[in-house]
Amino acid sequence: MTADKSASTTPILTIAEGKATIRLNRPAEHNRLEPADLEALIEIYDRIAKDVSIRVLVITGTGKSFSSGFHIGALKERKEGKQKEYDPNAFEKMVDKLEDLRVPTIAALNGGVYGGSTDLALACDFRIGVDATRMFMPAARLGIVYYQSGLRRYVSRIGLNNAKRLFLTAEPVEAKELLAMGYLSEIVPADQLMTRVDALASQIAANAPLALAMTKKALNDVAAGRLDPNWHEEARTLCAKSDDHQEGLKAWAEKRKPVFSGR
Repeated sequence: MTADKSASTTPILTIAEGKATIRLNRPAEHNRLEPADLEALIEIYDRIAKDVSIRVLVITGTGKSFSSGFHIGALKERKEGKQKEYDPNAFEKMVDKLEDLRVPTIAALNGGVYGGSTDLALACDFRIGVDATRMFMPAARLGIVYYQSGLRRYVSRIGLNNAKRLFLTAEPVEAKELLAMGYLSEIVPADQLMTRVDALASQIAANAPLALAMTKKALNDVAAGRLDPNWHEEARTLCAKSDDHQEGLKAWAEKRKPVFSGR
């Protein structure tokens, strides 16, 4: 299915050869996220979580921007009673669910990323940007104290000093500096973005799915200061007894690529 670049729609999901791709598709509004988009994304994440054939997820945007964040006008309209009632914590729940997905995730930042969508990208395991990628976090300009899990992601991924700079100054930051502070994993030319993302996705998908899922959760839990030693030991035992571990050892001995089943 091809994203319609002439119309604004809820996010579009495509699945092919073990890779799921979510394309934010409101290019005329710089892919801002409406309340309906949050609901759609949560439904998509649930679908991905249940589909064992999916090994990796890519999120990108239609047009020149990745995403301008949540529709600020919707906040104002909700306060004035002009907007249909929606869960005020929906954005945080959506991003937390993305972070907790079992599959590795890649944000293909094809352009600017602003507001809440900066946290959407941080919830991904990799963020590949282009020269035109820039970001800023305008919460202080809007009189907003950011939600807890978003603050934790900022501090754990790019450090306290960088988080303070971005939140307290609300200044835009360009791609090279985003790379230096660790917000971006790497920068590539715009015409090579999806080629590089596809290569990374294929590299990740070639590894053992069960070990990937357990390791991703363990690393995120360590970063959040919540790793349960008992769960970690159980995860290690489960993977050590898995078919994938046996296949990995056999393939290593036979000097061939392993074929993992996720069991």
